[in-house]
Amino acid sequence: MFLRQITDFSLAQHAYLIGCQRSGEAIIIDPERDIDRYLKVAADNQLRITAVADTHIHADYLSGARELLEHHGVTAYLSAEGGSDWQFEWAKNHPRAHLLRHDETFHIGKIAIRALLTPGHTPEHMSFLITDHGGGADEPIALLSGDFIFVGDVGRPDLLESAAGQSGVMEPSARQLYASLRETRTLPDHLQILPAHGAGSACGKSLGAIPTSVMGYERKFNPALREALTSDEPSFVEHILSGQPEPPVYFERMKRENRSGPALLVNGTLPSPRRITFQEVRTLMGHVTILDMRTEHAAFAQNHLRGSLFAPLKGGRFSVSAGSYVTATSDILLVAEHPQQVEEATRQLIRIGLDQVIAWIPADEILNHPDLLKSYPSISPEDIPPDAKVLDVRGAEEFQTSHLRGAQQIAHTRLAAQLHEISKDRPLHIHCASGMRAAMASSFLSSKGYDVIHVNGSFPPFPSAR
Repeated sequence: MFLRQITDFSLAQHAYLIGCQRSGEAIIIDPERDIDRYLKVAADNQLRITAVADTHIHADYLSGARELLEHHGVTAYLSAEGGSDWQFEWAKNHPRAHLLRHDETFHIGKIAIRALLTPGHTPEHMSFLITDHGGGADEPIALLSGDFIFVGDVGRPDLLESAAGQSGVMEPSARQLYASLRETRTLPDHLQILPAHGAGSACGKSLGAIPTSVMGYERKFNPALREALTSDEPSFVEHILSGQPEPPVYFERMKRENRSGPALLVNGTLPSPRRITFQEVRTLMGHVTILDMRTEHAAFAQNHLRGSLFAPLKGGRFSVSAGSYVTATSDILLVAEHPQQVEEATRQLIRIGLDQVIAWIPADEILNHPDLLKSYPSISPEDIPPDAKVLDVRGAEEFQTSHLRGAQQIAHTRLAAQLHEISKDRPLHIHCASGMRAAMASSFLSSKGYDVIHVNGSFPPFPSAR
């Protein structure tokens, strides 16, 4: 058996290529939309992808399952569970889509893949038990756990309510997750746990940075799993729903599009943004969304194209910034530090359904035209005036722990959805914990006409009286 974990570090997302080396067949599980990466890994290892599976309807990226099914003729294995509201609508009645029920098994060559319904994160969620019959095994080697069990955490059960807008489902989903986790008591300790996400993903609150684990280890040291196995249901529900980070606004769109069917890429290939001149930038400004991918937020604050958004490509913040602030219908202009950034940025954008990447320009060219540039001030935390209007863009849990008296809190990932709650009556002093989230938020609010002051740097613990 061949097994390869293929990671997108920008979204902390893992896809899995599993192949039978006897038959040459392979399956890709939980792929993103730019499928050329998976096809290359398969070809480099003398395999051909004949099947694709999704563990669930994803919220943080667009699935590549439809892309593979339509452009490469593979068979798609997708959940038929979860009720009428959470079906893969695009796959219904498709001749190459097989809709799975709980405990159903299918094969890739000599490899058996058994689908287990593991609801809680989502109602239709399935995990896949992998048994290598070609290697002589009669017990499973691994559980592809999707967003059910992570290293050090379990999938969050609140997204249908907090991201997809279904009211009143958070606690029932948490109870469902509790039951699913208790069902794992029959699984062997040796079973490898191959999750769909790692540290940095918004699909859990404390995911580990180790890429894989084993069931026995997680039973001992995964706090959420241990809580489910040793505590009563109310205790688990309270534990799992507390401290979950606010999801980016684009999660709702990902859920909707993955259910109805992600749009197919034109000719099955990535967009190819055009290198433009500064004269062309002048004609585009006001008609495109500009993503400035420079690394240093201080340099952005000092000089940037009017209306542009700070979306650093380095550091894993690009997808969050773009997904939180850019609409799916926007034409996008990239400001790049070097040409090699353009393809990577385009990949990250199409993974979250931002397909209209039309042009790019080097960052050093924009700085020679001050008539089209803008800046806003950046100050240290200790320089915030006592009577300042403060916007705290940290998460609600951080804010509740300690905050500046009188500050307004909206997580930076939710600003676009809550813009109506922020008045323009006075300059906004925008802060987070280190300055990075505040930098992205400042650029967005500045682009919307707010008078912003970026608060750059870490605060000491907030005095309770302040």
